[in-house]
Amino acid sequence: MNNRLLFLGPPGAGKGTQAIRLCDSKDLMHLSTGDLLRAEVAAGTEFGLEAAAVMNRGELVSDSLVLGIVQRKLINQSKGWLLDGFPRNLAQAKALNPLLEKIKQPIQAVILLEIDDELLVRRLLSRGRDDDNEPVIRNRLEVYKEKTAPLVNHYQDKGLLRAIKADGTIDEVAERIEQIIS
Repeated sequence: MNNRLLFLGPPGAGKGTQAIRLCDSKDLMHLSTGDLLRAEVAAGTEFGLEAAAVMNRGELVSDSLVLGIVQRKLINQSKGWLLDGFPRNLAQAKALNPLLEKIKQPIQAVILLEIDDELLVRRLLSRGRDDDNEPVIRNRLEVYKEKTAPLVNHYQDKGLLRAIKADGTIDEVAERIEQIIS
């Protein structure tokens, strides 16, 4: 089984839900940069205040800070892991690769959760988060298409990309993921 995984997909595709489920069932460490950033915001740290302003505009937090968080989490990791929400762009992916080689933990599979934009907007609006309103959501989708979607080609060229449809029930999507990683 592949036990060093990366989830890609637009906001609202179900990455977090599926990551938690998969990590619980396979005893993987779940590394969600979104959760880490929201924890900083909730704690009211200096970084959290800066991150909140950026996130509320639907923009992305700086690469160097997110990479540092990921490095600290993975450096002494002995079991498998799943990256959820990182890398978000080619620069991060290119910075992540040497780190993973250095700690001898290369990514084994990249799971792309594909879903229609309009379904994503409906899903995100139904979550009820403060930063989930339609203009911010649509901006996030545009940022995703501009910055994150090029990772699809990057990981496809490396032979790591596995795409699945992320519509349907949570169980249906989980089954599709399980078939890919086994």
